[in-house]
Amino acid sequence: MPELDRPTRPVPAPLPAVLSGENADVYFLRTQQVLRIDGRNPIVTMEAFCRKEGATLCGIDEVKGLLAVALHEEAAVGRATVWGLRDGDVIGAKEVVLRIRAPYLSFAHLETAYLGAMAHGTGWATAARAIVDAAAPTRVIAFGARHVHPNVADRLDHAALIGGAQGASTSAASARHRIAPVGTMPHALVLIYGDTVEAALAFDRAMESDVPRIVLVDTFREEAEESARVAAALGDRLGGVRLDRASELGGVTPELVAEVRAALDGAGATSAKIVISGGLTVERIAQFKAAGSAVDTYAVGSAISGTRPIDFTADIHDIDGTPIGKRGRASGLTEAPRLREVDLAAWREAMLNG
Repeated sequence: MPELDRPTRPVPAPLPAVLSGENADVYFLRTQQVLRIDGRNPIVTMEAFCRKEGATLCGIDEVKGLLAVALHEEAAVGRATVWGLRDGDVIGAKEVVLRIRAPYLSFAHLETAYLGAMAHGTGWATAARAIVDAAAPTRVIAFGARHVHPNVADRLDHAALIGGAQGASTSAASARHRIAPVGTMPHALVLIYGDTVEAALAFDRAMESDVPRIVLVDTFREEAEESARVAAALGDRLGGVRLDRASELGGVTPELVAEVRAALDGAGATSAKIVISGGLTVERIAQFKAAGSAVDTYAVGSAISGTRPIDFTADIHDIDGTPIGKRGRASGLTEAPRLREVDLAAWREAMLNG
């Protein structure tokens, strides 16, 4: 018998409005009302898929936790079973990624939530994978949390990490992956101190020793000049510099990276890394690679966070054991050899403790 699917990391708990159905499309709630009044609650088998070939699936692990909580009572008496793939699986077009067999009233109100979680998560993870592949072997970190609602910022960063990013800016998602969050310093800190070196020294005094000293060097003076100044001030404690030149000044370019690398090397900071950020895309990363730029890390935001969701669809394929399907789609269960049965008790525990 195949091993049950169990969680390998904490799972975030759903908002109360998700569990109650307040965030659901209202027609699901009205359907539940109709069925309750009519005394009907068949056991159905629902399957979910998307049409994009080669997408990186994400959000389904959170869905398992959601269903584990919602179906707890039905599962305890053997009336609910869930099968699924995992976050990070590369999926085929129309491959079944999730199968639910349970009394319909127990999960009808969750369809909006589980489709939405997978749609956004898979969109973000697939975009991250494209960025990571374009940048390879150079490191990519996710800086997109500021582009989304704070209630989903951790989900965005989780998806970016599932897509292959080596770090993310939020603490919540990083803790879920048992890694430290990644960050440098904002322009606000440098502006408040009025000088890049003063801000860097203050940062160095305040931060724990395991926090890398990555200094933002484009606020007041030319980046090469500021890089040499912070290298002289911090010495071996300087972990690197971040370049985020304003678009009004032309943004970060391969030529700028070369100037900064030369300045760091000239100041004796040969081991200091260069992090670049600011509107990075697959195409812009390709330009830096083609130029042989000495970039050590790409910090990517909107190219991941701003990608559109990948639509998922859910269909009932049998009712009380009788195959059925809408016109244009097959009746009965779809062949889905990669699905694994979900240990709902283990996922519920992971979500409640997450």
